[in-house]
Amino acid sequence: MISIRIQNLTKRFGSTVALRNLDLMIEPGELFFLLGPSGCGKTTLLRSLAGFYFPDVGSIQFGAEDVTRLAPHKRNTGMMFQSYALWPHMTLAENVAFGLQERKVPKAEIKRRVAEALASVRMEAYAERKPNQLSGGQQQRVALARALVVRPRCLLLDEPLSNLDAKLRLEMRAEIRRVCKEFQLTTVYVTHDQKEALSIADRMAILDGGKILQVGAPREVYRRPVCKAVAHFIGETDFIAGRVLGPQGAYVEVETALGRFLGVVGAPGFNPPVGTAVTLSIRPECWSLGREACKGNSVRGRIGAAVYLGEVAQYEFITSGAQLKVYELNPRFVDRAAAAELWASVEPDDVVVLAD
Repeated sequence: MISIRIQNLTKRFGSTVALRNLDLMIEPGELFFLLGPSGCGKTTLLRSLAGFYFPDVGSIQFGAEDVTRLAPHKRNTGMMFQSYALWPHMTLAENVAFGLQERKVPKAEIKRRVAEALASVRMEAYAERKPNQLSGGQQQRVALARALVVRPRCLLLDEPLSNLDAKLRLEMRAEIRRVCKEFQLTTVYVTHDQKEALSIADRMAILDGGKILQVGAPREVYRRPVCKAVAHFIGETDFIAGRVLGPQGAYVEVETALGRFLGVVGAPGFNPPVGTAVTLSIRPECWSLGREACKGNSVRGRIGAAVYLGEVAQYEFITSGAQLKVYELNPRFVDRAAAAELWASVEPDDVVVLAD
């Protein structure tokens, strides 16, 4: 296992700055995700780690070794791309063996390591088949075996599941995590799929405009976004504009068009004075519906459009000052005729106060 340290990394393409002064530490054996909107710099960062791009400024270290200017083949990384990139004329065993042959590994060892790699992804029974005889999920397993067989210091994954259907994506998420932990691989994983990251990441970084906005465990990033961009990108949220009235113990009281709310500050060190314009972020599933108001943090309204999904219902909750998204687990109020007027309430710990 190795750590990956990125310091002051900047990468330009002509007048476009793709990465801006990035600092990041990835721990040994960590499954680390890079997320963000298109063009945010996540793939540029991954390709810089692989050695396909050299940064204009800054450094990259694998453990104690500076690899900033090292050629890709000398970094000993394994990489999986969005496309499976399997040779169609080769068998699966030949595809997996290719990297070892390029490294001049003895034939007997190649045979042994190919068998081990295919077994690790549960594809040993298909060794003599061609890629066109496999499903998309099976091809992705072979691509993973090919990345593992060279015994990389770290594994780099560029949206590896984007070409799979929903059911296969779920299966392969768990499989990738199992393999990475079994081999104790430090892994950097680029995706635009939030559920993918939330479900299997140890930690994640949210990028935008070539900068890292937030780094943390999935639960931490989801429940305590540090800015509006992170709250908007990860999951869904209701934004409510307001002004700070002052501290109330561990919380901050905010006046809004929907009434007064108590909430927690999102960004460490953010201590907005009285009168500061702020934005409240409230996840739709954090609202609780009832026929009576709770003490504090309650909004009166009615259900507009409703989408019933069995275990959950998604509502447009119409108030005098805004239209909110409210998700109700085990729905009781999906019949709008039976709920002419309701109250939506939320706990202070689920209200995040962000800089405007």
